[in-house]
This record gives sequence, C-alpha cells and structure tokens, in this order.
Amino acid sequence: MYHILLAIHIITCIFLISTILLQAGRGGGLTDSFGGGAQSLLGSQAPAVLKKATEISAIVFLVVSLLLAMFTARRGKSLFQQMNVPMARPAASTTQAAPVSAGQAGQSSAADVK
Repeated sequence: MYHILLAIHIITCIFLISTILLQAGRGGGLTDSFGGGAQSLLGSQAPAVLKKATEISAIVFLVVSLLLAMFTARRGKSLFQQMNVPMARPAASTTQAAPVSAGQAGQSSAADVK
C-alpha cells in the first residue's frame, strides 16, 4: 500500500508541476514558449481546464502527503533501524584519570580554591 501511494504521489507531483507551468501567468508561462500548445490543445476553455486540473491535483497531492506521513509514523522505526546500520560508538579514551584515595578526596589544595 505504501509503495502504491508513493507512486501516486510522484505522478501527482509531475502532473501538478506541468499544469502549473502550462498556465499563462504574468510572464505568459510555458504556453508562449511553445507556441500556445495548451491553448490549441484544450481550446478556448484552456485557462478554466488548467485551473481545475491544478486544483484537483493539489488536493490529491495534499491528501496523499498526509496518508504517506501517517503510514510512515505507524511503521515506528527510523530508516537506520530498518536497515540495521550499526551506530557509531564514541572512541575510547586512551588516558585514564588517576584514582583518588579516600584521604585525598575531602581535601582541597590551594590551587583548586582560586
């Protein structure tokens, strides 16, 4: 189910990008660059058809995005946990602190008081 939604999401993204780029905005969009291809393909109702297609694909995009987020959250594992990637461990320290004897633990020297 997850992979089907992912495929729908990718197709919707491509369709949404293409419908947005075909619309004539202030700069004319890509329709002017290619000789008005969308205008001749869709007829005189091209702006209305492209607007409706953009609205529908935007709604599908949002719904599928939410569904993918819910499916991902229900999996409960991160990508690293699913792949069994070993986590990096901090390097062991090569120097060790000298042990403190019981008599020295309560005493402070003059250098420590500054």
